Amino acid sequence: MDQLTFLLATGLSRGAVFALFALSLVLIWRAARIINFAQGAQALVAAYVAFTVTAASGSYWAGLISALVAGALIGVAVERGVMRLVPAHDHLAGIIVAIGIVMVLQSLLGILFGPQYRPMQAPFDDSPLMIGGTPLLSPYDIFVLTIAAVVMVALALLFRFTSIGLQLRAAAFAPEVSRLLGVRVPRMVTIGWMLSSAVASLAAFLLVPTELGLNPHATDMLLVYGFAVAVIGGLDSPLGALAAGLTVGVVITLVSGYISATLAPIGLLLLLLGVLLVRPGGIFSMREVRSA
Repeated sequence: MDQLTFLLATGLSRGAVFALFALSLVLIWRAARIINFAQGAQALVAAYVAFTVTAASGSYWAGLISALVAGALIGVAVERGVMRLVPAHDHLAGIIVAIGIVMVLQSLLGILFGPQYRPMQAPFDDSPLMIGGTPLLSPYDIFVLTIAAVVMVALALLFRFTSIGLQLRAAAFAPEVSRLLGVRVPRMVTIGWMLSSAVASLAAFLLVPTELGLNPHATDMLLVYGFAVAVIGGLDSPLGALAAGLTVGVVITLVSGYISATLAPIGLLLLLLGVLLVRPGGIFSMREVRSA
């Protein structure tokens, strides 16, 4: 029972990171109808920027802020410098360009920083707290869950109660009508890319201290898990990203803890297949609402 409680708590912390990254994919899908397979590489560049800032300043919080800023700027650069030149109707071209961006960014990181892993220190202890003799969340896990909750609530408030949030939603759902009403759709798309890339960078920055460290491929599995979470929850649904992220985190942790870590991806695959067979658009897909 103690092991189950510990695994569930750990799974929720890991799932919060997956949910954040999946949310970034949902944001860019809603803003530009693109699945950005370069999201992991973009987040990794921002994580390297944060690592450099943290090493130079000795402040984790300066690194955290720099990750968000760098992520937003990278999102703008990719959207305006590359993706805006891709025909909007050609989804295959967008995927190919995104894969090209991944190759370029990872190669540049390998040249600049080398292939070795660079450990990052967490700002809080990562040893689990003992409550009644049962190991639960560590202080760093609590920090990750808190940050994820704050970001998701902030984004929900942004999209629901602010003018720019309304314009972002309108530009995503009905771009032609939005143009007629005076909404600057290209600007809204750029803002969508900024938000998406910043959230992905935050997820990568939170994940790295719990892994081996930074290297040019440190976010490859994060992209795989995050994409699976986004599909399971529904690419149109931020709520789906949250629910599916926590579920996937728990499933992977339970499989790793009770069976084998090498079988965790298989557990995720079975979950993904089960959801797609029952509801191809994802559990929280809003396809029916949108087509009405």
